[in-house]
Amino acid sequence: MNPMLALRQYQKIGAQAQASEASPHRLVQMLMEGGLDRIAQAKGAMARNDFANKGVFISKAIGIVGGLREGLNLEGTPSESLVRQDSLYHYMMARLAEASARNDQKILDEVAGLLITVKEGWDAIGTLQ
Repeated sequence: MNPMLALRQYQKIGAQAQASEASPHRLVQMLMEGGLDRIAQAKGAMARNDFANKGVFISKAIGIVGGLREGLNLEGTPSESLVRQDSLYHYMMARLAEASARNDQKILDEVAGLLITVKEGWDAIGTLQ
């Protein structure tokens, strides 16, 4: 077996085990971490002119941000902060698509910065629980 393939399988199993035991708060943290990882990988692929993997990583980042957006409870009359969070996630997804189309690392940096800010706020909530 290819050692890199074995390592990826091991990491995948570890991530699945961690997710199955994680609290809802931790699951959201894991999604945000995964989104930041995919953005960094997309940026690296752009730098290498690896357009196929750039597309794969940006698509995964869009999917992760979409998952975060879907996790918002917008039923009934959502609070203004939830509506703003939904708009922010929508903006991030649109910017990621634009980064892919323009092959623009600065846009990836912008989205990563936004996601880091959201994650820092989310992490702070965890310390209060």
